[in-house]
Amino acid sequence: MLALLDKIPLMTLIIGAVFLGLAPFYPEPHLIEKTRMLLQGQLTRPLDIFDFLMHASLPVLLILKLARMALTAS
Repeated sequence: MLALLDKIPLMTLIIGAVFLGLAPFYPEPHLIEKTRMLLQGQLTRPLDIFDFLMHASLPVLLILKLARMALTAS
């Protein structure tokens, strides 16, 4: 599993995380909207949960890759 994460280019993850994490740009990014709904306990519909997971997937992968790079560099 970690070998697969190592094969993904860093720049691809950065670009994907920015665009997917912030899409749509207007009126409010879905990731911010769905995170607010999650914190308020309003994220209950399956479609909203799927949408949150989809928009959060690349930012989470980017964080995991950066953490792995930092841990293996030491």
